Amino acid sequence: MAPTLYDLSRDELAGVLDGEPRYRLDQVWAGLYDQRLRPEEMTTLPKALRARLVAELPFALTPAAESVSEGGDTVKWLWDLDGGASVETVLMHYPDRSTACVSTQAGCAMACGFCATGQAGYERNLTVGEIVEQVVRAARTSAEGPTPRRLSNIVFMGMGEPMANYDRVWEAIRRIHGDLGLSARHLTLSTVGIVPGIRRMADEDLPVNLAVSLHAANDELRDELVPINKRYPLDDLYAACADYLKVKNRRLSFEWALIDGVNDRGSDADELAVAARRLRAHVNLIPLNATPGWPTTGSPPERVAAFRDHLRDRGVNATVRANRGNDIDAACGQLRANHEVTLAAPTLRRAAPG
Repeated sequence: MAPTLYDLSRDELAGVLDGEPRYRLDQVWAGLYDQRLRPEEMTTLPKALRARLVAELPFALTPAAESVSEGGDTVKWLWDLDGGASVETVLMHYPDRSTACVSTQAGCAMACGFCATGQAGYERNLTVGEIVEQVVRAARTSAEGPTPRRLSNIVFMGMGEPMANYDRVWEAIRRIHGDLGLSARHLTLSTVGIVPGIRRMADEDLPVNLAVSLHAANDELRDELVPINKRYPLDDLYAACADYLKVKNRRLSFEWALIDGVNDRGSDADELAVAARRLRAHVNLIPLNATPGWPTTGSPPERVAAFRDHLRDRGVNATVRANRGNDIDAACGQLRANHEVTLAAPTLRRAAPG
């Protein structure tokens, strides 16, 4: 696969610019990262050089679909990639921040049955450039909107399992932090529980936030909801999280998609509360979005509220994620699923009341 515009490191870009005055490297790098310009917009460069950059270093992402919520506070893109894969990016505006949710893989091999991406299966890892370009495009859109905003937060919670593409994801994080200028404390990496990846993160020099897609706090149910749990069971996962917190002193989040009759009982909340208190974790409750091919529905609003209150009564900091952009297929995998992917309907057992 030929390199795209944001795949190149600074040294690799210097090779492309060999023969140009040395200051051209600074101009192009600043144009790409500080100013987020397209090569043809870099008017400090000679026209011939701009044309060469456009010809030799194409963008990685080709727009396939764009959805904007009423009011414009949520924007979702479907991008076509080289080789026929596609991925999604979501930009969300809040009163105090603007956040981009980016993808790290085309598809996902983790096989979490309630996830539209997991239902579609794995295609390939994204390159550094494909990850970084999602952030650049979101930053441009945020800055150029009717109410210009600075993109302040990045969450690696889009399509794919970031830890399964660790080296490229971490290089993208370095680029986003060092060159695009976003604080590591405003970057959050989500994982379904790849323990070796969490331990690698603990040795890195950037204190990014860690979010674990937990969804069940006992091994029997989690083996069913999140199959990778059979390889990295909860005791191992909790130990890795505890070590990460000790080293980085960052807040840990548990993501919990509430599935009607499956993981939304009082006993599920009790098990979750024990783990959350032990690790001082914030719990982010996610009402499950409907996706094609998935017969089980999310918990009704009253049960979501009851589950949240149950956790709070037990001393857990729990919030419900606003279900934003559902009208524009903004849940992970929905836009792609509705455009191109045929999904197989899995079956989950419903838990006994408790």
